[in-house]
Amino acid sequence: MLPIGSTIGILGGGQLGRMLSVAASRLGFKCHIFEPSKNPPAGETSARLTTACYEDIEALKGFAKSVDVVTFEFENVPVEALDVIESIVRISPNRRALRISQDRLFEKEFLNSLDLKTAPYHKVEDSSDIKNALTMFQLPSILKTRKFGYDGKGQIKIDSEKKAAEVIKNFSKSEYILEGLINFSKEISVIAARNSDGQIACFDPGENIHTDGVLDTTTVPSKLPRHIITDAILLTSKILEELNYIGVLGVELFVLDNELIVNEIAPRVHNSGHWTQNGCVIDQFEQHIRAISGWPLGDGRRYMNVIMKNLLGNDILDVSNLIKESKAAIHLYGKEEIKPKRKMGHINHLSEKS
Repeated sequence: MLPIGSTIGILGGGQLGRMLSVAASRLGFKCHIFEPSKNPPAGETSARLTTACYEDIEALKGFAKSVDVVTFEFENVPVEALDVIESIVRISPNRRALRISQDRLFEKEFLNSLDLKTAPYHKVEDSSDIKNALTMFQLPSILKTRKFGYDGKGQIKIDSEKKAAEVIKNFSKSEYILEGLINFSKEISVIAARNSDGQIACFDPGENIHTDGVLDTTTVPSKLPRHIITDAILLTSKILEELNYIGVLGVELFVLDNELIVNEIAPRVHNSGHWTQNGCVIDQFEQHIRAISGWPLGDGRRYMNVIMKNLLGNDILDVSNLIKESKAAIHLYGKEEIKPKRKMGHINHLSEKS
């Protein structure tokens, strides 16, 4: 159990790192951020900031020696950087969870090994693989990079024979997977935590709406039958246990014909869990800090209904009007540049628990 005053290292200085550092400070911890970009959002809320690339071995060593545990706010940290850090200090969640989540093929194979359902998929490395896969799946299908995809990036929807021929013609040898498209009725996510004692705490599943591949809103409570909610929590717990996981995990799920299809897992705090900041006594960020620090998990029960709304791009320019709503909690990320679809903040709209 980390004592108060310990330093938590966070790889990545975006909004998730910012909110993790705020939660850590409430518990009496300090944070040291490692981030390649200058002036990151988390740099404003942390005790220390190292600005260096993930290939800078000496910077990584100095960072690792200055902290008591290391965690991360995004999955795509280079393996070589993790090797340097882990030779000096503990990384949590563990490397296995990170390795699985970094590669969509490994992720699907892992989930299927637990008898959890996923979209049908096929490994793709060249154009002939696409041809073979398309004979197995009905259109539309989605071609996805195995690594480095998020918020709809690294994906091509193949929805016609013409599009298929175009993709096959232009495809360069690389690592992809082709997924059959799931015609789901709802998408939900479960945010859950596990600590080193094996204690597990799951937040209420939230119902998600995406626009152009980017999360728009998460609503709790979801309008789902109780048995679906129970199944979602149980399968998330199963994943946590299999990975011997420590920290917060996000699991995205499709609801199809009264059953659950696992879309992906994220070994970190998650955008669809931001509602917990105002709907629970202990939110996902504090729960993560507690877990990686060896502390008991807190009470994550929901006491309010919440609709979390992302502020994307120019949405941030309307804050002067948004703040007039009395039951809206605004969380801004301190990003300097506005870009289309860029997450600039979010709002939690609150109402009495039903």
